Amino acid sequence: MQYRTLGRTGIKVSPYALGVLLLGSARGNPDQEDSIRLVHRALDAGINLVDTADVYGAGASEEVLGKALIGRRDDVVVSTKMGRPMGDDPNRQGASRRWITTAVEESLRRLQTDHIDLYQVHRPDPDTDVEETLSALTDLVRAGKIRAFGSSTMPASDIVEAQWVAERRGLERFRTDQPPYSILNRGIEREVLPVAARYGMGTLVWGPLAQGMLTGRARRGQPTDLVRADLFRVFHDERRLETIEQLITLAGEAGLRLTHLAMAFAITHPGVSTALLGPRTQEQLDDLLAGLDVVLPDDVLDRIDEIVPPGTEVGRLDQDYLPPALTTTSQRRRPGALRAGEQKEGL
Repeated sequence: MQYRTLGRTGIKVSPYALGVLLLGSARGNPDQEDSIRLVHRALDAGINLVDTADVYGAGASEEVLGKALIGRRDDVVVSTKMGRPMGDDPNRQGASRRWITTAVEESLRRLQTDHIDLYQVHRPDPDTDVEETLSALTDLVRAGKIRAFGSSTMPASDIVEAQWVAERRGLERFRTDQPPYSILNRGIEREVLPVAARYGMGTLVWGPLAQGMLTGRARRGQPTDLVRADLFRVFHDERRLETIEQLITLAGEAGLRLTHLAMAFAITHPGVSTALLGPRTQEQLDDLLAGLDVVLPDDVLDRIDEIVPPGTEVGRLDQDYLPPALTTTSQRRRPGALRAGEQKEGL
């Protein structure tokens, strides 16, 4: 295993990291003992970063990971996230100081550890001043409860603003970002990855297999056993399905499994520190580990660029973050009365 430095943190991480979203939950792998064995299998293979979140399985993922790391904690870079709703209470979410200081204690308890190596804000929180968030996270670093902190799916403009605020206020800054990235979704190549590199941030990319679409189990005109196919609209995007057919052909010509092609692509970009694997079973993990040594030659990468040009997206992920400027109608349209008044004045 060739380890990489996570941005400028000095922390060495494996190019593939283990994401444990599916462990300990009813929709994933509810068998805790089997989930623990899966974590141990990944660690034995040389993976040293494990990523989770408080919201995964309503805390079940963190609990399983905590049990799996008993006796092995010091050898593992533990990454978790906060910010998504943890119940009906409106204050048990977001990136306020109030919630951050509560959420970290709950995660530490579930993980059975006294510190978190990388603590991430799961999604941008437009309702909270970024200075408030950075101040609370800085206090956690100084208290020794977290070693570094990062963002997730943060737009490039927000990354820049957070860096400037940290510098002006003398606060610790976001050291990483965790954006979505795969052959099908290359949008972060335009701004997010270059901006992260400019500020020395590491990146932990999620969804390198496009939520399962790049496993070869989602084919045009064919039934699929992927549970997510019934949950996410992108699985029914004809452009996406057509692109997958082209990638399956390319993988076959290159003598590779589609999964190995997709994972190797994700870690080829110089701005990517590590790519998250999200297996549900030992079999899935073993398939992905078998591709650890795959290196894509330039001719294959050129073909990928022809199929999905750099910086472009083939369908938007259902789980991707959209800022209020796009999701809130009032931020995209002037009030009707004002529009009508302006029109009359123009006449």
